[in-house]
Amino acid sequence: MAKHGKKYQEAAKLISPEATYEAAEAIELVKKAASAKFDETVEVAVRLGVDPKKQDQAVRGVVVLPHGTGKTKRVLVFAKGEKAKEAEAAGADYVGDADVINKIQQGWFEFDVCVATPDMMAEVGKLGRILGGKGLMPNPKAGTVTFDVSKAVKEIKAGKIEYRLDRAGQIHAPIGKVSFNAEQLSENLRSLVEALNRAKPAAAKGIYLKNIAVSSTMGPSARVNVVPFR
Repeated sequence: MAKHGKKYQEAAKLISPEATYEAAEAIELVKKAASAKFDETVEVAVRLGVDPKKQDQAVRGVVVLPHGTGKTKRVLVFAKGEKAKEAEAAGADYVGDADVINKIQQGWFEFDVCVATPDMMAEVGKLGRILGGKGLMPNPKAGTVTFDVSKAVKEIKAGKIEYRLDRAGQIHAPIGKVSFNAEQLSENLRSLVEALNRAKPAAAKGIYLKNIAVSSTMGPSARVNVVPFR
């Protein structure tokens, strides 16, 4: 197992691995413990009481964080005609159809999120292996297959994120940057957890929200008292 550097070891002294903190305190500690020279992302890990192997217990969705993520995402929209114009007016970074599909097939990936109108999905489907492997394939559940491209682009630019249960039964998501104040990060965290509560599968039994932890990109994590979120 790789050893952590001196900066990490010093930062780790600020946070007790055995302790559980209230959300605001945990976030303050994570901010203090961040020591990288860049503006680290603050991330949250939520363990859910569901079985990730069962389809009827899958947890996936989107939420618009009230204060965004601190990163402006480059949005590509697959659309034609008036819908293409709508996407451009809404602030999409790239808009196109067959021409863009061809560029991607040639290895172009200067974007972070893909949106597509339903009538484009037959063509976009040709990129299934390419986009799917990078988690970029438009999906109705994520709100990225829609005729309302204007709304989709604006929400993504405003800080919409997608959450998805992993094989370990956890949700990992960014809730902002270390440069955000504690109140902004706390509100973003609450918005995410409220979305997870709304997405609770009917088949889930027992305790749904099991554990919550926050950390920065390069720093140690702090366990959050989960009771107020249930």
